[in-house]
Amino acid sequence: MDIIYNVSHAILAHKKSVTSLINEVFDVLRRDMNLQRGTLTLKRDNALIIEASIGLSADEKKRGYYKIGEGITGRVGETGKSIIIPDISKEPAFLGKTGKRLGKTAFICVPVIHDNEVIGTISIDSPFANETELNDKRKLLEIIANITADGIAVLRNEIEEREALIAENQRLKAELNNLNKPDSIVGNCNRMRMVYSLIFQVAPSPATVLIRGESGTGKELVAKAIHDASPRKSKPFIAVNCAALPENLIESELFGHEKGSFTGANYARKGRFELADGGTVFLDEIGDISLATQVKLLRIIQEKVFERVGSNTPIKVNVRIIAATSRNLEEYMGVGKFREDLYYRLNVFPIYLPSLRERKTDIILLADYFLEKYNKLYIKNIRRISSPAINMLMSYHWPGNVRELENTIERAILVSNDEAINAYDLPPSLQTAKETRTNLIEEGTADFTQMIAAFEEELIVEAIKETNGNIAAAARKLGLTPRIIHYKIRMLKIDTEQYKSVK
Repeated sequence: MDIIYNVSHAILAHKKSVTSLINEVFDVLRRDMNLQRGTLTLKRDNALIIEASIGLSADEKKRGYYKIGEGITGRVGETGKSIIIPDISKEPAFLGKTGKRLGKTAFICVPVIHDNEVIGTISIDSPFANETELNDKRKLLEIIANITADGIAVLRNEIEEREALIAENQRLKAELNNLNKPDSIVGNCNRMRMVYSLIFQVAPSPATVLIRGESGTGKELVAKAIHDASPRKSKPFIAVNCAALPENLIESELFGHEKGSFTGANYARKGRFELADGGTVFLDEIGDISLATQVKLLRIIQEKVFERVGSNTPIKVNVRIIAATSRNLEEYMGVGKFREDLYYRLNVFPIYLPSLRERKTDIILLADYFLEKYNKLYIKNIRRISSPAINMLMSYHWPGNVRELENTIERAILVSNDEAINAYDLPPSLQTAKETRTNLIEEGTADFTQMIAAFEEELIVEAIKETNGNIAAAARKLGLTPRIIHYKIRMLKIDTEQYKSVK
């Protein structure tokens, strides 16, 4: 009865995990019963798996997998009845999955029952003994199984929840992998993830797509990503900037022309739609085409048929049309500048690209991407963007969106003579509060004094570094008097000593 008391005491006093509780119960059995080998199995799906043990190596424990009804352990799990094997060497049903035993060894296995369900088993190896002793040990194990059943049920639930969490995590990772974020597009914000999802939803279909967004948001990149993820990816992707084509040439560019069809047409020429046969035509700034061209474009969308300029011969093509615009097409329809029927033909699957102001969390990611890109292009070794420069990038309103950010980083790399892009390497539009009209200022939350102080500090520190800690030389470099620079150094609490050995 001392064993029962010790096991009960271990359960009542235990405040740690259920796994460590089971291990403590085995420790009691080892101490009080001279137990050398024992296992706890838990039922999962249609099998019993060893979850805790004593006297087993990690490899032996790993082999402890029993289908319900398989071997002695599996039979106990199936019937819910205890089994005693007086001598395992004479029992053909004993599988010995966890290793051979030396000498005569008995085996006792009892069920763990919770809410009338077998949830596992407890088994021990016992030195060869008479029937009475083995039955006493069986009864003892059954009592232990009963008083630990609640804790073992908790352990099973914990394991099932953990496995469910792991499975869910793997499922989510698989979904993210299946998302296949386009390599050509940089950004991890929620708005861009929604765009990626739409790209891969529409890519396999032949549906017409209308990409909306401000200039410089990357509409052509999205169009190319749709093409590259589609069955047409091995066919041509032809991009046309409608806003850049003169009105008298746009039809010729889109549909081609025959020799002699107009002055200067010295030979027949295929248009963009003909060149893109089997692939994708991307019509950027679709809102800028004339009403006359809109009529012909509508026919292509509806019938996939057109004629070259100067010809009456119909040409049939198999193209997917992706259009894009930064214009308010709804407003254009209201004033008669854009055909309503064309609008609805184009607007089958709209994708809205956020402005850079709406995806602030991607600014540093994009800046680092452009830093790497133009470092390679211009063979530079600029390793980072300074904190004041990052602050300016983050607080600017970016009317030109990602394109403007790219141009800004490219310019900064060209003008920088340091290993970092500093605030003064950025263009004046980012350095002048009046011109930037940042969101912070618009919201009334900008700390102008703090921004100026950070900028001043960076200028002074860079000058001190370049003059090897010579304050007078730094003042001359900055066009300041010695009195002013010493005042600034005190106010900004700049430690000039650390720069005296810097060259």
